[in-house]
Amino acid sequence: MNFILKNLKQRYNLKDYRFSLVAFVLVLSTIGVFMVRSARPDLMTRQIMGIGLGVVAMIVISLIDYKWVLGLYWLIYVVNIILLVVVRFTPLGKVANNAKRWIELFGFQFQPSDLTKILMILFFAKFLMDREHKIKDPKTILQAIALILPSLALIVIQPNLSTTLCLAALFCALLYLGGLSYKVIGTALAIAIPAFIIVLVIAVQPNQPFLKDYQQERILAWLEPEKYADDTAYQQLNSVMAIGSGQLSGKGYNNDATTSVKNGNFVLEPQTDFIFAIIGEELGFVGCCVVIFLLLLIIIDCILVGLKAKDTGGRIICGGVAALIGIQSFINIGVATMILPNTGLSLPFVSYGLTSVVCFFMGIGFVLNVGLQPNKYQ
Repeated sequence: MNFILKNLKQRYNLKDYRFSLVAFVLVLSTIGVFMVRSARPDLMTRQIMGIGLGVVAMIVISLIDYKWVLGLYWLIYVVNIILLVVVRFTPLGKVANNAKRWIELFGFQFQPSDLTKILMILFFAKFLMDREHKIKDPKTILQAIALILPSLALIVIQPNLSTTLCLAALFCALLYLGGLSYKVIGTALAIAIPAFIIVLVIAVQPNQPFLKDYQQERILAWLEPEKYADDTAYQQLNSVMAIGSGQLSGKGYNNDATTSVKNGNFVLEPQTDFIFAIIGEELGFVGCCVVIFLLLLIIIDCILVGLKAKDTGGRIICGGVAALIGIQSFINIGVATMILPNTGLSLPFVSYGLTSVVCFFMGIGFVLNVGLQPNKYQ
């Protein structure tokens, strides 16, 4: 142990460790533990275990040179594809809620699509860094698209449309961080937005071929919530009412009111997809602002570390983790407040879910290592 500590001191100046980022993450995770306890007391111990595993992973990863990890980027890519193939096409994949998204081994299960987000950040950090001066070349862009498509396809057929959209948005952010011109992105958006509207119009038509019935119903319920108030829109409408009912300071933590969304079973999985509704109801507007502010501080800290990164790969890692946290937070809160159609994404560091929690801590670990590198002793 003394040898390891001595070696670390020789390689890194630990004064450059981004302890503020660690503090923000731990405070937010602690809030998450309490909110999971309020929503599902029986899951609190597992959530604490997930955070414990995440902290260990974060510390270990933060002390491993990210450049060495990026050197294994093709292995990272292959492992990701293998995991996604295993979960979908082998008996190891576990079906739950009509979706095959989990791998179960020795009584433990994890969701590979959560890990995919982190692995793709690492892969494209190296891929784009090696092609930094060719990023505007159509060939490079097409190569990148071709490389992300297998992951998107394997996730969407699980089916897991929400994670697919999140990963697609993350991919666009990675291209921008890699140096793709905003003009190219603006042109793509000018095409994508009208195309999305057209697809949305087609998707709500009877007998459309693109979406499964439950996915179509979620979009219809988002567009016409009153019409679907008794079934598909039921959870989101209750979520909005719960957040509003908390008013400024909330009804009180872990209250036992029968009208509570958790006590009355007005939303399914309140510990995951709709954890923000529990926060709004019990902690009010103040509690919601605290959670959003902490998420924002984490994102800003990741960006600040990235600005000091000594190479493009480090910058993409930090920006990618920040983008992932921002995108997934926006989707989760957007669903809880009915800004977006109902999807199944967790709120980073807050929602219950061991795979999700550990993967986000892993991402923070890589950011912390990037922060150590500029002042690394030669």
